[in-house]
Amino acid sequence: MRIAKIIGKVTLSRAVPEFQGASLKLAVPMMLADIEEDQTPLDDLLVVYDELGAGHDSFIALSEGGEAAQPFYPNMKPVDAYNAAILDTVDIRYRPGG
Repeated sequence: MRIAKIIGKVTLSRAVPEFQGASLKLAVPMMLADIEEDQTPLDDLLVVYDELGAGHDSFIALSEGGEAAQPFYPNMKPVDAYNAAILDTVDIRYRPGG
């Protein structure tokens, strides 16, 4: 699971039946330095299936790969990324060099 930031939404004019009524968001995974420096990199964009209603600039917990489809079991959906949680705050505590 990774932390990501919602930067937009995806609108489909046509979709497979499994995506009817789905909410898809555009997100970018965040590295520690990005969060600390309040930067939003745009080099690794992902389309995320969002049932939780994350808003623009929200931080989310992002599940990817086979785990992203597990919330829909036994009715699998063709998703590569899933919003598992909306993060209210991100509190980073670490010791440099340790």
